[in-house]
Amino acid sequence: MVSAYILIQTEVGKAAQVTQQVSGIDGVVAVDPVTGPYDVVARAEADDLDGLAKGTVMPMQELDGITRTLTCPVIQL
Repeated sequence: MVSAYILIQTEVGKAAQVTQQVSGIDGVVAVDPVTGPYDVVARAEADDLDGLAKGTVMPMQELDGITRTLTCPVIQL
């Protein structure tokens, strides 16, 4: 199982819309609007990195209002 935080930048005024849309994507287990350099932070889970990329991140990047994403996989120390 792979977990990741996905930091999302949106177009001005689109954070609420993007938050709602992201919550419906497969693999997303939590999503919150935030302040700072990113507008929305999502936590996602998948069986492997390939599944995370193809099943969650790529569909997310196609949503209207998202300008940039940064995926941060969680590691076990």
